[in-house]
Amino acid sequence: MEELDLEGIMKLTVKVGLSHLSQYVCSILALQLNKNPVEGFSAGLIDDNDLYRWEVLIIGPPDTLYEGGVFKAHLTFPKDYPLRPPKMKFITEIWHPNVDKNGDVCISILHEPGEDKYGYEKPEERWLPIHTVETIMISVISMLADPNGDSPANVDAAKEWREDRNGEFKRKVARCVRKSQETAFE
Repeated sequence: MEELDLEGIMKLTVKVGLSHLSQYVCSILALQLNKNPVEGFSAGLIDDNDLYRWEVLIIGPPDTLYEGGVFKAHLTFPKDYPLRPPKMKFITEIWHPNVDKNGDVCISILHEPGEDKYGYEKPEERWLPIHTVETIMISVISMLADPNGDSPANVDAAKEWREDRNGEFKRKVARCVRKSQETAFE
């Protein structure tokens, strides 16, 4: 199986064209995850005929408020992947500073490549074509363990996390964990 690195991606782009490259890369990612599963999540195609839409199950990381949760999310890859990042949306309700109330995940690794017009993120913290489903999921699991309250997508959750982490915030997360367990395999 071909390794995915930045040089290889650029060579493939020239060789096969961007439209075919994104399909090729998505299929390689699926094969790699099936061959070498990673602890903490599982991922696969929602529909075998659509390489651009994936379903992910994330296990709440140990020793965090999310421990024991089974959170379902969708990854949607753009047609010009891997040059642009996928979008990630939690389908399972989750209360977190870096997940907006609609479930959209807001972390640097999923932001468009290049300079941040607000100057908050360095270009190397943003999307790079070498990222895989595995690196995205490791970042999301890390986000669950250590929220970034300075750049929230959900201002209310960030405020509670900063001001009442062991009270209201913890109660809301515990409710989401319970609900995720009840609906995990529906």
